[in-house]
Amino acid sequence: MAENLNPMPGSDTGSRSNRFMEDGVFLTWDDLWVTVAGGRPILQGLAGYAHPGELLAIMGPSGCGKSTLLDTLAGRQGPKTRQGGDILINGRKQVLAYGTSAYVTQDDALISTLTVREAVYYSAQLQLPDTMAKSEKNERAEMTIREMGLQDSMDTRIGGWGAKGLSGGQKRRVSICIEILTRPKLLFLDEPTSGLDSAASYYVMSRIASMNQKDNIGRTIIASIHQPSAEVFQLFANLYLLSAGKTVYFGPVSAANEFFALNGFPCPSLQNPSDHFLKTINKDFEKDIELGFANGIPTQEVIDILVKSYKSSDIYQMVQKEIAQICKQGGGALQKNKRRSGLFNQCHVLTRRSFINMSRDLGYYWLRLGIYISLSIVLGSVFVHIGMDNGSIQARGSLMMFVASFLTFMAIGEFPSFVEEMKVFERERLNGHYGVTPFVIGNTLSALPFLALVALIPGAITYFLPRLHPGYQHFLFFVIIIFACMMLVESLMMIVASVVPNFLMGIIVGAGIQGLMILVGGFFRLPSDLPKPVFKFPLYYIAFHKYAYQGLFKNEFVGLTFPNNVQAGNGSSPTITGEEILKQTWRIEMTYSKWVDLAILFAMVVLYRTLFLIIIKTTEKKKAVIGKFMSATWKDKAQVTKGEHLGAK
Repeated sequence: MAENLNPMPGSDTGSRSNRFMEDGVFLTWDDLWVTVAGGRPILQGLAGYAHPGELLAIMGPSGCGKSTLLDTLAGRQGPKTRQGGDILINGRKQVLAYGTSAYVTQDDALISTLTVREAVYYSAQLQLPDTMAKSEKNERAEMTIREMGLQDSMDTRIGGWGAKGLSGGQKRRVSICIEILTRPKLLFLDEPTSGLDSAASYYVMSRIASMNQKDNIGRTIIASIHQPSAEVFQLFANLYLLSAGKTVYFGPVSAANEFFALNGFPCPSLQNPSDHFLKTINKDFEKDIELGFANGIPTQEVIDILVKSYKSSDIYQMVQKEIAQICKQGGGALQKNKRRSGLFNQCHVLTRRSFINMSRDLGYYWLRLGIYISLSIVLGSVFVHIGMDNGSIQARGSLMMFVASFLTFMAIGEFPSFVEEMKVFERERLNGHYGVTPFVIGNTLSALPFLALVALIPGAITYFLPRLHPGYQHFLFFVIIIFACMMLVESLMMIVASVVPNFLMGIIVGAGIQGLMILVGGFFRLPSDLPKPVFKFPLYYIAFHKYAYQGLFKNEFVGLTFPNNVQAGNGSSPTITGEEILKQTWRIEMTYSKWVDLAILFAMVVLYRTLFLIIIKTTEKKKAVIGKFMSATWKDKAQVTKGEHLGAK
């Protein structure tokens, strides 16, 4: 029985299979324990292996530890988990390098406005090295698209919320296309058939299974899968069956029925074996099982029987021998693929891709532009022909305040679209497609034309209808201030997105921060009247509205003269200059020019974007450091937990 259950790798024949063994990746794990805070075990003493050129299915009921096992094998466990045991690649303890492995997540985080061709082409430009010509990269991308059977959908947009596009199965195949462009030898798939019907599931998995034959790479594929159909189930070579973090069965798919039958739980005829296995070890619905399923034995007892039977079986001994044999044979160290594209090329590609996304996504800028134009028409109409009398002083100040505060405040409207872009960035960043710096540069450069348009058209309406300070230099400064404020708001929301990824909470937090800045900016309460401990120092100087107000006020009032309401008999002049108004009425700092205020605003833009970059990089390093520290700190505790569980048996 043992020989049938676990054929050795050497039993494969043919030069192609031998080459798979030589060039492929052998992944082994032995005595693998994963615990969370408090020592609660998620995975308990797992052992297994994955061969080149084969598909391994990780199955089990919901909450059994499928995704945890997959994440742990891929080196993606969270910082709050503690890991014990050995995970070896070709018998060596080594980190998965870029280009040698790929991970396809359960959620398809894709840019919905791109076509299939564009999504894969741009990804190829990012991932493949600069030593490859652009035509070669495009050829690789098109070949990959055809491998996954998407040639008829090349020019179809991916689609998403509010925009019809690809089906769920097609999106999943696009995600796989993007991750296999570098021809990785180790592929992880988290629930690749989740949300798909049986036909779509089969087509997706059959394409994955046929990749080894098409591209002649002995790829090691490991997939967590919830409940495959009978056709999909037969595509896998080996099955790893989990229940509550314990191994119920590991071995060839073809021998799983025999294992269950020998332990008294045979699969009924004409029933999908995978359904039978999951039904047998699922303890979420105990009453149904007690009514007669599995001979009336409670599910926990069934699981215990299978777990103990597996541990004492020949197949388990065979697994241990196979792991030892793989480790003994060893193999070459996993070499890192050629470096991905350079910084300049990454910035160029990301800028182009982001520009296309922004131009096609109505919610990114176009809807905001329409609202801005409408609001500017209303604003200009309310202050139309503002005049040059003394009463226009307050009106001009109110108009400047509204433009710098509430008109730019609406820039938070792009936050949901940016959050979706961040999801794509996080997936691509985790898989090593590009760095944080190119993403920030690309997003900044691609947004500039749209922000300029949004600032120019509404700005012109707002400026010329009320007939503000004449002169094109004053108008251009007015528009540039609006442009800088919008960039600042977007930069602020980028920082918020890096800390609060939920778009609803992000909008609330961003709006709250801006509301505080507006309040202490120097209009609603003059700078000299602000409480000093907090609102004057430091909030007043941190709020970018301070510099926006001052720049706009100087631009508008300097050089103008207004009638003085104070009677001339008191020795006062019949007129009052704009400079006097700024000093006496608005308490504006006149020691420096409006250009300094503008320079400070752009410096704050650079500071905010740099801060966003630092937060992202720091978060990544922090997660890595915390993960290593927690694993080291809790290693002994995990061993104690392991001993307690073994003693309980």
